[in-house]
Amino acid sequence: MPPHSHPQAHICSNCNGHASVAITLGGRDRHGHLRIITANCPSCHGTGTSRRSTAGEGARA
Repeated sequence: MPPHSHPQAHICSNCNGHASVAITLGGRDRHGHLRIITANCPSCHGTGTSRRSTAGEGARA
């Protein structure tokens, strides 16, 4: 095992790792450019990864 191993990032379950998408609004502006907006996943905020929740692991009542 390497001495400095980092925990692997977990892929977001809501966006499946595809966190940001470009959406065409249709048509072009007066300069001829496509009108595009960027939408980010609300769960991971555009990172594509999620943190593993450690709350409750190993805890017993």
